[in-house]
Amino acid sequence: MRLRTLPLSLAGVMLGAFIAASCEGVRIPVIITLILTASLLQILSNLSNELGDTLHGTDTEDRQGIRYSLQDGEMTVQDMKLLIFITAAACCACGAAMVYVSFGTFFAPEPILFLILGAAAIWAAMHYTLGKNPYGYRGLGDIFVFIFFGLVSVCGGCYICLHDPAATLEYAILPACSIGCFSVAVLNVNNIRDMKTDAANRVTTAIRLGGTGARIYQTALILAGWVSIIANTLWHGGHCWYLFLLPLYIAHIKGVWTLEGRALDKMLPLLVMSTFVFSLIAGLGL
Repeated sequence: MRLRTLPLSLAGVMLGAFIAASCEGVRIPVIITLILTASLLQILSNLSNELGDTLHGTDTEDRQGIRYSLQDGEMTVQDMKLLIFITAAACCACGAAMVYVSFGTFFAPEPILFLILGAAAIWAAMHYTLGKNPYGYRGLGDIFVFIFFGLVSVCGGCYICLHDPAATLEYAILPACSIGCFSVAVLNVNNIRDMKTDAANRVTTAIRLGGTGARIYQTALILAGWVSIIANTLWHGGHCWYLFLLPLYIAHIKGVWTLEGRALDKMLPLLVMSTFVFSLIAGLGL
């Protein structure tokens, strides 16, 4: 299930909840169902990604990342399909519970909109590499990650708690852009690591840009994330305690520029955990 990726999926929704709390109180049941839904969507994405890469022949013995269950023969394709079905059903149940706990009904414009958004999130989680024409194989993963890990995660997490579209747009959009940029950076460093094996049957932004271009792109993503959150602090106020984490991001950029292949793998958890802690500290500062 690649549990080390869960902090990234939680970063956005937790920052959104903090933003809502800075405007007025939030309810604990909403926060619990929000966290459960985000975690299950991330797990669904991870499982679907493994199955999709296996079926498309992308994951081979030459792959540079951590070992997977299908690669090692610990699970069959049918086992994985069943697990994906169960996880998708759990996403539906938790997402529906989150909407009901928040709005008290399913039969109103706002809860209907969130149910549609939830269905879109499930589709996006499953079709990054799974299906006949996965968007992750066409270099569109960056856009989807920015939308769902950034805009939807932070703004959606804020709105499900706050029920105020104007306040959500005003206070959550820049933090959402920040988390979105950091999340795309996680995907990009993963794609830089896997450029050699992905090149056979998959197009990613890293492959399109080349090694140097992808590293410049990585640097720009990290810089844009920091500019967004600093601009938000200057605009709305709040503490800038998150600046203490800047050396971790500098260390990440240095590692991306100096490491190759499997050695890049350790840059992934560094960025994931930095972003998770960043979201907590930025949220507390608000």
